[in-house]
Parts: sequence; C-alpha cells; structure tokens
Amino acid sequence: MPVPDPDKTTHFGYLTVPEGEKVKWVRRHFDSIAYKYDYMNTLLSLGIHYQWKRMAVRMMGLRQGDRVLDVCGGTGDLARLAAEQVAPSGSVTLYDINWEMMAAGRPKTEATPYAGYVRHVQGDAEKISFPDETFDGAMVGFGIRNLTHFEKGFAEMHRVLKKGGVFMCLEFSEPVTPWFRSLYDFYSFYLMPFIGRALAQCGPAYCYLPESIRLFPGAEELKAILEKTGFGDVRYRRLTNGIAVVHVGKKGDPAR
Repeated sequence: MPVPDPDKTTHFGYLTVPEGEKVKWVRRHFDSIAYKYDYMNTLLSLGIHYQWKRMAVRMMGLRQGDRVLDVCGGTGDLARLAAEQVAPSGSVTLYDINWEMMAAGRPKTEATPYAGYVRHVQGDAEKISFPDETFDGAMVGFGIRNLTHFEKGFAEMHRVLKKGGVFMCLEFSEPVTPWFRSLYDFYSFYLMPFIGRALAQCGPAYCYLPESIRLFPGAEELKAILEKTGFGDVRYRRLTNGIAVVHVGKKGDPAR
C-alpha cells in the first residue's frame, strides 16, 4: 500500500489539509452528524431531497434481477429506492467507509419490505472491494465530492460495472439563475450553519457542506470527466434550478 506523500495537500471544504488525512476528516465529520443526518437533510432541503433521489433512481432504468452498488451510500435512501426496482431477484450493496452512517440508516431499511435485498459493506470508494464487472448498476448520491480523489471513485465504479451497466451520480451544484444563486448562497453560507449549530450542535459540519459544493465541478465539467473515465451516453438533468444535478451514463455501448 503506497505511503501518502506528506507534502501533498487537498481540500476539506475551504480548509487545506494533508492529502493522507482527508479520510480521517471526512470520517470524523460524518460520525458527528450520522444520527442527525436524515432529519437535517429533510429540514434544510424542505424535503425536496427525496424527490431528487426518486428521480435519480428512475433515470437509471433498473430492472428486476439487477445487482446494484450504492457507493457512499450512507443512511441508505438510494439503496432502498433501488431495492424496490430490482426485487425480488436482484440485490443492492450499500458501500460506505463510515459505519456510523450505515448503522444510523439500518432501522429505516429493516422497516421496509426490501430489507432482505440490501446488504451493507464498509469500504473505501477509491478502492472498491469487488471484482471487475460485478454489478449491473452503480450509483453515488451526495458523496463523491467527499473523496480525496473523486476521479478514482468514478474509475472504480466503472471497473466494477458490467459492460452495458448503468451509472448514476446525484450531486449538489450551483443554481443557474443569478438571483436564485445569490439567494441560495446566502442560505447555504449563513443560515445553514446557524441552523446546524442551533439544532444539531454541529455548525462546522454545515459550513463544510456549501464549501465542498463550491469546489466540486459544474455539470458540464463533470460530464467531461465521466466521459474521460470511460462512461458513454453521458447526459445530465438539473433539478430545482440546478441545486442538484443527476448524471447518468453507461459502461460501453451494449444496449440494456
């Protein structure tokens, strides 16, 4: 295993941290909010994130019997939606480096009829612990920007997909309308940390969120990165004026 170069740095929000330590920062961040994560997401998005997730999974066109990998799957919202589509003969593997996040979401999964179709695996998204061409679908929602090298995460998702397999990335972005972007910036940089401090006793976590969004590539740039990774037929859809964007693509050309 390569030793991290102590001179290399990366971003954790607007902070500059040693590259080899970002995983620790991210793990500590999500440990601190794991059991408040779903509640705060619903509050801060006014519940819209559930609509985004349903739309994103629908765009994948999953079928019964598909095997799906949910990278950075956290508390399992996407995994549960995908399980509805692939049951009764398919399966979803929820894959996340943070055990606390998965543990926080498991009661929700176990309360659904699809609990038996979702399994939880702890692991690093930059070194996915499955063989080549294992899955029919691979998805990541609101997690890829937390990786030290998000391009490696995309490359790993491409590797574990079967030829013709479908890929989906749901991620935050910037609104396209100038006045709405200004309003969103005020909300995310000022009100969101205030609410995080008041209700979750974790203001810094909700400072990191908007900062990490601003540092992540925009929709067109991300499309180009995915095509360079090897995904074909890449297209995207902006949601709620561009607050979130869904990218979908395929590995290779075979029709599904």
